[in-house]
Order: sequence, then structure tokens, then C-alpha cells
Amino acid sequence: MIVEQIMKTDVATLLPTDTIADAIQLMESRKIRHIPIINQEKHLVGLVTVSKIHEATPSIFHTNEHLEDLKKPIDAIMERNVITGHPLDFVEEVAGLFYEHKISCIPIINNRELVGIVTETDLLRTLVELTGAHQPGSQIEIKVPNLAGKLSEITTVIKNRKANILSVLVYPDKLDEQYKILVIRLQTMNPTVLIQDLKQAGFHVLWPNLPGISI
Repeated sequence: MIVEQIMKTDVATLLPTDTIADAIQLMESRKIRHIPIINQEKHLVGLVTVSKIHEATPSIFHTNEHLEDLKKPIDAIMERNVITGHPLDFVEEVAGLFYEHKISCIPIINNRELVGIVTETDLLRTLVELTGAHQPGSQIEIKVPNLAGKLSEITTVIKNRKANILSVLVYPDKLDEQYKILVIRLQTMNPTVLIQDLKQAGFHVLWPNLPGISI
């Protein structure tokens, strides 16, 4: 999946000369937490987040005493060293940037122009859709040796039961690097018989731990 498939294209923006008050009003009206700042050529020059606004504005108990703060231009508080992405970047690579740099959004640039934005919410929604967690089903976790062909063997068992796979995730076993954990989400509400089949085939099912089934 590429960024173009999940990014928002209707991006609320401001100019560097707009005020902090303008940013607050835009965030409230659009219910957003990030505003890319662009110049007249629609080139990205900065980014303002709700946390930057909170740092720059007075306490809610003293707003009348510091009205001049709200009239300051956005370029006085905006972040200038902005991490950006491209519409053809892979979503997992962008997620890695979020994780590595502890950021909450990435403006998307194409030919120097702002064309979209990806936020934490977009990534979370994509994760839910990719894993099928928003669909009725059940999840099975299986510990397997880190060897080629194990996933194929497991899907053969699932196929024999005519169960439909919604998603497959793989992550390393933190306790033993010789193993990995397969997380398989199935379009079935009762995986009991399938778990028995997997056990009989010699697989170590970690979850679910069903009563009466030793795993």
C-alpha cells in the first residue's frame, strides 16, 4: 500500500503571515491538530501543531491579558525542519518515520507542492483495515520455527477447513530468535476445530487458549 491511498488531499493550510488566532480558529472549525504552512507557490515552508499553539498561547485564565500573542504571525512559532513524504512512498516506511522521529503527521509533497497529509489517525485506521480488525472474525497466534515454508503449511491446514483468511502478521519471538509468531485473523467466529487441526499437524498454538484444548 502506498501513501497516496491513505493520505488526506483536502488539506487545511495557512500562510506564514497568518496569525496564531487564525490557526486556532482553523483548527477548531476543521477539528484538526496539524496545519501545513505554505507560501504563495504552494510550497511547504513550515508546520504548526496543536502542541505548538498551546506553547505559544496564554493560559485560558489570562487570555484578555495577552491578546497580542494571538496576533503574532504563524512563522514565529511554526516548525521549519519538517519531515515530508511522497505519494508513492510505502505506508510502512512512513509509519517507520512516525516511530523513529516521534512525530504525529507528515505532509506529502509532489513536485515541491503540498498534495496531502498523513496523520497518526490515518495510520491507525489503515492498520485496522489491513488487519481486518473491523470485521467479525477470530484470531489465532502460532509459534513456528523461523524457517521457510511454515506459513504455506499453516495456510494449507486452514484451506482444508475452507476458512477465509482476513490478514496475516508476522513478528519475531522476543524470547527466542529461532522462532517467530504468526498472527492470523480468520473470517470465522469459532476456530475450535481449526485449532485442533493445527495441533494435530504439530503446530504450537499460543492463542486462543481454549478450555479443554491443551496448547
